[in-house]
Amino acid sequence: MASVNKVIIVGNLGRDPETRYMPSGDAMTSITVATTDSWKDKATGEKKEQTEWHRITFFGKLAEIAGQYLKKGSQVYVEGSLRTRKYTDKDGVEKYATDIKADSMQMLGSRQGMGGAPMDDGYGSSPAPMPRQSAAPAPRQPAPSRPAPNFSDMDDDIPF
Repeated sequence: MASVNKVIIVGNLGRDPETRYMPSGDAMTSITVATTDSWKDKATGEKKEQTEWHRITFFGKLAEIAGQYLKKGSQVYVEGSLRTRKYTDKDGVEKYATDIKADSMQMLGSRQGMGGAPMDDGYGSSPAPMPRQSAAPAPRQPAPSRPAPNFSDMDDDIPF
């Protein structure tokens, strides 16, 4: 029988990423991400919350990107798999830790701190900043007329 080891996390970074380089020169970046469940207590009607912390490790080019662009508080979507490792603590006791080895990552939220103005359109994203024009802009030419787009040939599979 086949098995699946897949994790999807959407949460916020608890601290800035830590990037290290292995002897091979490959980057390795570690982050901690908080996910919070909230519910209403049936007995008291009181709102309850529980926060879970996840250790996530990126490798290679993805590690360099995560280390460069993620910051404490950033919202991130991560897909990966669980990895359990065994280690010996300073007292000589063997322990186990389960981390997430990231396969893909998507930065969510605003572009604040990434060169763009902090904007929020209500959907957790912001438009890309406008490119700067050179000192001598090229003369404008009229845009060619195009027929209206035909949406009937679009796929019905929307990725969100």
